[in-house]
Amino acid sequence: MSPPAIVFTDWDGTVTLQDSNDYITDHLGFGYEKRKVLNDLMLEEKLSFREGFDEMLKSIPANGYSFEKCVAYLLEHIKLDPGFTEFYHWCHANGIPIYVISSGMSPIIEALLKKLLGQQVMDHVTIISNSVETNGDDWHIVYRDDTPFGHDKAESIKQCLEKYDLSKKPYLFYCGDGVSDLSAAKSCDLLFARRGKDLVKFCIKQHIKFTQFDSFNDILDDVKGIVTGQKKLEDCYE
Repeated sequence: MSPPAIVFTDWDGTVTLQDSNDYITDHLGFGYEKRKVLNDLMLEEKLSFREGFDEMLKSIPANGYSFEKCVAYLLEHIKLDPGFTEFYHWCHANGIPIYVISSGMSPIIEALLKKLLGQQVMDHVTIISNSVETNGDDWHIVYRDDTPFGHDKAESIKQCLEKYDLSKKPYLFYCGDGVSDLSAAKSCDLLFARRGKDLVKFCIKQHIKFTQFDSFNDILDDVKGIVTGQKKLEDCYE
């Protein structure tokens, strides 16, 4: 049976208020200024996401921070979007699955999700992400695929949909904020882009239909309206 909708969402800077990978790069790695230079190159498509992300993450163990120290640091500082808990509970009550499609690392996402929302939420949210390999205090990200993104989110969404009977097509929603979401930006019926972030600039440049959000309260209002028939998709496009 097809659910009424399926939600795919980025994690860092989307479900959380801070991007955990940016956060540890800025505070434990080579810092904000160098990261911003790489981020701009990625946004201008002069550098692949994978190349830029690799350089960012390598600077952290190079400064002597083990993966365990990074996780502990993030658990202390990363906060959840204030509207996500209500959004999750409404989706769960209405049979709408949520997939976290992330270019981050699964152990970090799982640790944060468990701390911020509890084990019961982890049992109902599917995480599709990169992994990590550790060797003592040294560590590195292990990508899901060989694409320039390291994780082709559009392909992951396609694979997720294969498990559903789509004879009655559900509404497909995607929520994101940055460069890592570019591959998924055209994959759903409605794209939610966090206001003022890089994904908004990309959507404008590529003429991709989207709507901006400030918190998951905004997303809940639109998703609920569309699923219940009180809103049409085109009512939400900017």
